[in-house]
Amino acid sequence: MSDSKAASPMKLAGLVLAWYAGNTFYNIYNKKATNMIHAHWFVAAAQLVVGIVWSIIMWTTGIRKTPNLTSDDIAKCIPIGFFACVAHAGSVLAMGMGAVSFAQIVKACEPVFAAVVGILLPPADIKPMMAYAMLLPIVGGVGLACVKEGKGLDINVGAFAYASLANAAASLKGKIGGSTTKALKSDKSKNMDAANVYAVMNIISFICTVPMVVIAELPTLQKEWDIAVENHGQKELITNIALSGFFFYVYNEFAFAFTAQVGSVTSSVLNTAKRVIIIVVSCIIFAEPMERNTMIGSAIAIGGTFAYSLASKAKPKAKTN
Repeated sequence: MSDSKAASPMKLAGLVLAWYAGNTFYNIYNKKATNMIHAHWFVAAAQLVVGIVWSIIMWTTGIRKTPNLTSDDIAKCIPIGFFACVAHAGSVLAMGMGAVSFAQIVKACEPVFAAVVGILLPPADIKPMMAYAMLLPIVGGVGLACVKEGKGLDINVGAFAYASLANAAASLKGKIGGSTTKALKSDKSKNMDAANVYAVMNIISFICTVPMVVIAELPTLQKEWDIAVENHGQKELITNIALSGFFFYVYNEFAFAFTAQVGSVTSSVLNTAKRVIIIVVSCIIFAEPMERNTMIGSAIAIGGTFAYSLASKAKPKAKTN
């Protein structure tokens, strides 16, 4: 797909549909897989393998041009791939430890992390004051969603921590990766369109994930696999891991392609709407309870994220004499 050609409304609608469907199915199969086996770093790594296999097939068959990168290009991509690894693994671990809906509500806080990273890391990215004001309902909404009726503040600390880690990593990836990916895509000799940029980052992300699998889970991995197979069956386990990996790659590739066509603002707005769909679907499929405070809080947080996406790119009004 060429990033320079304007896509038709029908094509854009198709990209959004594939993005939303892929993301929804990913969350479903990811939760099923992490419910089956208590080796979530392994699940995260296995999901990335599916994308690598897909990319190799695309390149070896000539369906997609093979990236033509120098060692210097790859070195510049490594930090981006590392943060992509942390963002992906953080999300997998968050949804493995807690409800999908809760992880999605916490991940609605990503603009807060992005705003902080934008200010702290040079070059500073200063947003309009209205955008910063929209961070308050995001934080307040997530806080309200964590307040349970009759129980007070009730947080799944592990899920909250991993979802927050994913937010921080995604923000850092976006900050340090913007100029690098733009430069790679602008050089046509490197064959780095939106799809190949994601494919390369996916490979680097996998390489960065493997050490964590070895450190955190390798000693007990065989035992956890045997328990999962005994309880759920090997075919069911492999199917859920494979499908979660397939849909993870599909939804990200379509999301990258859509963003390349319309820009980050429209993509951010639609990414916010996507969370609503995932929360609703996960509550239905996994029978996740949604108390009044959770519904109100998530609505406020997601609404704040929507407003932040619009306000952050608002053009300043021209001064008049």
